[in-house]
Amino acid sequence: MEFSDERPIYIQIMDLIIQQIVSKELLPGEKVPAVREMAIQLSTNPNTVQRALQELEREEILYTQRGRGRFVTADEEVLAQLGADRTRQIIEDFLQKMQGIGIPAQEALEKTAAFLKEEYQ
Repeated sequence: MEFSDERPIYIQIMDLIIQQIVSKELLPGEKVPAVREMAIQLSTNPNTVQRALQELEREEILYTQRGRGRFVTADEEVLAQLGADRTRQIIEDFLQKMQGIGIPAQEALEKTAAFLKEEYQ
């Protein structure tokens, strides 16, 4: 994974794990990789991975079973909120980018609808 200098790495790792949960790469109740394994996969410091995982636990997205590891929550409310938050963030990012090139939100919506009609129907 390539990390951006714009945000702390632990937050980018949190975002990656959340993306994996929302996209169902990681399922409710599934064990997440251990800190050292994840650090090797991401080519980053284990302390950074540990911080990301601790924050996800604090947010009740992950939980620990002593002696077994960390797991994805099975709490449907938490998972639904994660999906809603991720969707909202993607939409906000899209609209900010469109506004950055001079396209207001309503026009961006119209262009998106036209694109979808052309490409997916």
